Amino acid sequence: MWWLPILGLIIGLAIGAAFSLTIPVEYSRYTAMAILAGLDSVLGAVRAELKGEFDNRIFLSGFFANIILAGGLTYLGDRLGVELYIAAIVAFGVRMFNNLAIIRRQGLERWTRASAGQGMKGD
Repeated sequence: MWWLPILGLIIGLAIGAAFSLTIPVEYSRYTAMAILAGLDSVLGAVRAELKGEFDNRIFLSGFFANIILAGGLTYLGDRLGVELYIAAIVAFGVRMFNNLAIIRRQGLERWTRASAGQGMKGD
């Protein structure tokens, strides 16, 4: 099922290319934060799947909680005149790079085992 996120990405890109959607400037910060929070959740889900620990309930709750928290920080910062969304950018950015590093290491380990003839875990 590793191909499912890739298929979703391709479908999403095709829909985005087919429909011209313009987001008002007032909401661009909120949209960017929602995308960043969603990407963080997706990379976390890929990492969990590679470790064999994926749980759909945890993914969905984390996905929406991240988006709500990022949007809430952005909204609160807008009301206070402080750029609180930067805290979410830093937190999600660090987590995304950490998840990507773990995914890369696990992928290389699986590829090394497969090329050495040991087979992949779960086969």
